[in-house]
Amino acid sequence: MGVAIRTAGEDDRELVVRLLDEAFQDDPVSSWVFPGDEYRRTTHHRLMAAFTDIVLADGRIDVTEDGSACALWLSVPAGDHDDEDDGPALVREAVDPDNARVELIGRLTADIHPSDRAHEYLWMIGVAPERWGQGLGTALIASVLDRCDREALPAYLEASSARSRRLYERLGFECTGAALRLPDGPRMWPMWREPQPTA
Repeated sequence: MGVAIRTAGEDDRELVVRLLDEAFQDDPVSSWVFPGDEYRRTTHHRLMAAFTDIVLADGRIDVTEDGSACALWLSVPAGDHDDEDDGPALVREAVDPDNARVELIGRLTADIHPSDRAHEYLWMIGVAPERWGQGLGTALIASVLDRCDREALPAYLEASSARSRRLYERLGFECTGAALRLPDGPRMWPMWREPQPTA
């Protein structure tokens, strides 16, 4: 049985923010950015809201028809790298001005993001915790990867946990080199997928 997927709109903003907030509460990178359960519970959703707003404006959010999972995608053109980008600082100011890690995570991931070829960037994928392991994330990603294959377009992401890295490897992504080690924190794995020949 297939998973029904649609493109999210502005009316879905709160749904997407809630999904991402719930899905990433125990994520190693989110726990590093917002250390402490209570701090994360009361603040983390603001970062998810900032990410959602950016992708609603400049990318595409896919959501399962039942509202239990979402994926945030950006189409990145070749040569799209700006060393002077003030986006991470603006996100920090909007989300949690006293938390330098909000800005640092944006700068560190931007530094390792490939810029020599156009690609689809999977920024985040969130599945309601009670629906984990049911194939929703795979279905969301596969729908875009099918298009990437038809259009001979690569895809990129950063895995924030060993569990998610294994999922992405099954979908054809490969680590692009050394993992990004966050200062006194967990690792993130930059992963790239070349388009696959279509049948």
